[in-house]
Amino acid sequence: MAELIKGETGAWEMVIGLEVHAQVIANSKLFSGAATSFGAEPNSQVSLVDAAMPGMLPVLNEYCVEQAVKTGLGINAAINKVSVFERKNYFYPDLPQGYQISQFQHPIVGMGFIEIDMPDGTSRTIGITRLHLEQDAGKSMHDQHPTKSYVDLNRSGSALMEIVSEPDLRSGEEVVAYLNKLRMILRYLGTCDGNMEEGSMRCDVNLSLRRPGAPFGTRTEVKNVNSVKAAQMAIEYEAARQLEILESGGTIKQETRLWDPAKLETRSLRSKEDAHDYRYFPDPDLLPLKLTDEMIERIRATLPELPDQKKHRFTNEYGLTIYDAGVLISDAGRAAYFETVAKGRDPKLAANWVLNELLGRLNKDGKSLDESPVTAAQLSGLIALISDNTISGKIAKDVFAEMFATGKEASAIVEEKGLKQVTDTGAIEKIVDDVIAANPDNVAAYKGGKDKLFGFFVGQVMKNSGGKANPDIVNELLKKKLS
Repeated sequence: MAELIKGETGAWEMVIGLEVHAQVIANSKLFSGAATSFGAEPNSQVSLVDAAMPGMLPVLNEYCVEQAVKTGLGINAAINKVSVFERKNYFYPDLPQGYQISQFQHPIVGMGFIEIDMPDGTSRTIGITRLHLEQDAGKSMHDQHPTKSYVDLNRSGSALMEIVSEPDLRSGEEVVAYLNKLRMILRYLGTCDGNMEEGSMRCDVNLSLRRPGAPFGTRTEVKNVNSVKAAQMAIEYEAARQLEILESGGTIKQETRLWDPAKLETRSLRSKEDAHDYRYFPDPDLLPLKLTDEMIERIRATLPELPDQKKHRFTNEYGLTIYDAGVLISDAGRAAYFETVAKGRDPKLAANWVLNELLGRLNKDGKSLDESPVTAAQLSGLIALISDNTISGKIAKDVFAEMFATGKEASAIVEEKGLKQVTDTGAIEKIVDDVIAANPDNVAAYKGGKDKLFGFFVGQVMKNSGGKANPDIVNELLKKKLS
């Protein structure tokens, strides 16, 4: 939803496009056989190709190409059967070749789209301009020595997918939804792990302001955004900065800016380059990449059920709300856990227990779903005991706490502790009669119109039964005897 910014001279609208760099999950780099594992000793994963030694020729990694095609199919995009690798020329100390092998005019993946889900339950479609493959640069390290900068080339040559959106985003909230959905898709596909804190997914934010309905304004590009939260903060800061300039009659300079996570501000890095500044030309060492229909269809056949397909199935098949379905599908493991719990059970009850009880407890203890002491089959077993009235929902929470602490089965805990619900109407009726007999004043007050006292009677019966009386039978008997 467009988020209008109120200025003194009227309303302004944000126009945002993102360039997301996603590192391809692959055991070796885009044009060399060097390893790509995170956290290795500096300069321990560098081949002669990565170090740009004279005479070294790049050899394209076929698996990285397949990962890019898979991602393209996952974002509903056109796969280009002919694409071209080009040299993007610029100087930087951690770019040993003096150019980056990338794609520009002929990318491997063309136009596509992603559906984003907003907190208010609405959905929007965001266009994808293209996805292209390129090699990563190295990393300059400025904190290792008081007067020198060091260079680590471990990342140099790693395969990146640059996923460029259309300028369809209109608020920080939409950007958060877009990044979360894109990361979810990449993880479902297994093409990028999406770990922004490790640098395997980074984004540049292009932002401009305009009057609602007017042509696009001059944009700035904010780099160095390495988390979803940082993207939102950078957008808020940059929009406020541009607003102040425009409201005072100034003009926005087209430039590249840097997000400073320490000062929580953007600062100017350099004037924004255009494509011709990079002097793109086809890399003479690499032939045009040609894909066959057979290869594309073979990759399409390996696609898993993707987040949006799963979301729509959960709402249709299980009757879940869009919000609950969205939380459950946010991780493929979580969705699979829920489906195991829900098999043969009331799906809404299953969703409630997974979302509120299980995830709430895991979150409180700082554990992931993989570390849960309660398996999906065990939680399903607990829900079965609620559904067949063996235990009440209230006692189930105590049983769940015991399961979480010990890893025991729900049925074993119920048996050990004698927690089976009392469904014998005669036994419950005796407790009801005793409670009524012990509280004549409250009975008179209830019959005199104080309806809220009904809850008092329910509470007393449940207390006297040790929480084991079936609540439905308790309610039914009390209504009959108090009327």
